[in-house]
Amino acid sequence: MINRRNFMKLSAMGGGAVFLSGLSRLAQAEAGGNAVATAYDDFYFVQLSDIHWGYQGPANPEAGNTLRKAVATVNGLESQPEFIIFTGDLTHTTDDPMERRKRLAEFRDIASELKVKNVRFIPGEHDASLDNGAAFKEFFGKTHYSFDHKGVHFVTLDNVSDPGASIGAAQLDWLSADLARQAKDARIVIFTHRPLFDLVPKWDWATRDGAKAIQILIQYPNVTVFYGHIHQENHHQTGHIAHHSAKSLIFPLPAPGSQDKRTPLPWNPDAPFAGLGFREVEAEAKPPRLKITEFPVTRG
Repeated sequence: MINRRNFMKLSAMGGGAVFLSGLSRLAQAEAGGNAVATAYDDFYFVQLSDIHWGYQGPANPEAGNTLRKAVATVNGLESQPEFIIFTGDLTHTTDDPMERRKRLAEFRDIASELKVKNVRFIPGEHDASLDNGAAFKEFFGKTHYSFDHKGVHFVTLDNVSDPGASIGAAQLDWLSADLARQAKDARIVIFTHRPLFDLVPKWDWATRDGAKAIQILIQYPNVTVFYGHIHQENHHQTGHIAHHSAKSLIFPLPAPGSQDKRTPLPWNPDAPFAGLGFREVEAEAKPPRLKITEFPVTRG
């Protein structure tokens, strides 16, 4: 049971042929010390990332099944999440606009089988960089937006529609104005695809103007960022802001900067669950801290 004294509780769970990534629990603490603050109800959400629907290759010969297995696994949860968010690379890149729309439609249809109907989407560069997000918008609407859920303010940022990997001045102005309407001690969660910080720029694991976004976010003491893109678990701090990456549903990538080129790790039929795992992250509001416990997934 989630304790109301916790600020955040995150669980990520592995599943599918390669990855089912990031089952997340978020619990908000009781608010205090602010006239406009309200009590926060416990809840959890699911984050899925980097599905790459349409991929065909040796890095995952089961690519046609992983999304369906992920949907079935989430549908089988004893307690259903209150919402689900896909954090980009819903589809694998293609130069053919018709094929891109076909893949987006197929992805949408499979995702529609989720029991939870409060499902949100943001694009990855595979979905949006070749047409500035035009096809993605046709199927899923805005590429950046905000919403509130039980006392938590959620913001999605688009750092992929620009082929140069920038957020852009207009969106940064929007972010600043959006957060200005929040209390300074508001609980804020950011979803984005690429990391906002420079993880490995030569691998495209960075956002060109991500530092400007962090300058805006750093003004708020309770901010957590969840992203995808790098196909593995990673934890990073920029000041008091914690950044957590999600694993992928298609194939793992090498550790940041561990080799010259960013190439998928080879498929091992004897260990198809390599890299799978689930995590529990608990952060207490008083004092603020993160407690992370990792659990391996074993074959049964």
